[in-house]
Amino acid sequence: MSSESDRLLIQQIRKGDQRAWEALIARYEGRLLAFVDRRLHDRSASEDVVQETFVGFLNSLPNFDEHRELQTYLFTIASHKLTDHLRRAGRHPLKPISDSPSGVLDQQLDQHSGASSMARSQERRELESAAIIRCLGTMIRAWQEKGDWNRIKVLELLWVKGWANRDVAAFLNISEQQVANYRFAAVKKLTELIRAAGLPADVFPELQATRDE
Repeated sequence: MSSESDRLLIQQIRKGDQRAWEALIARYEGRLLAFVDRRLHDRSASEDVVQETFVGFLNSLPNFDEHRELQTYLFTIASHKLTDHLRRAGRHPLKPISDSPSGVLDQQLDQHSGASSMARSQERRELESAAIIRCLGTMIRAWQEKGDWNRIKVLELLWVKGWANRDVAAFLNISEQQVANYRFAAVKKLTELIRAAGLPADVFPELQATRDE
């Protein structure tokens, strides 16, 4: 069962509260990073997997049951993102991970392995990449039409250059809070556009509930 503080965070995030989102990341990022890095032993790759985990959580947020344990849910998403990363890197994810909370990750990471699973994984990556490109293009064109060049610069430095929030803020002479606000708003909009992009439910089953509502 989810804690009262977690439920409150979820409710605030659903209302678009940037501070609540930052609090959720601060609460769970370190644990998720430690969990992933024990398997990858690559800090940069582990940070990417954790970021994908939070994006995955945002994608599923409309269907998330607030009474479900948030920590277990996040670690479950992380395990799937970790499996995808290992397969992309050509590493077969056979080793079980037994130090995750509530025992949810005591199962083999390759429990869904096999030809059909790998085919869906490859199809998912291709469709996901195409959808992200289209949706980013839509977002950027909207900002260009509004003359919102600062927002474009911020996200280019964050997502293309891989800079940290504080470095982007110093370079553009704006506050770190503004950079964080831009990042949060962009991720939220991107996930909304991806969810509405008509991706096939057999490849993206987590989107099915949203379509059926």
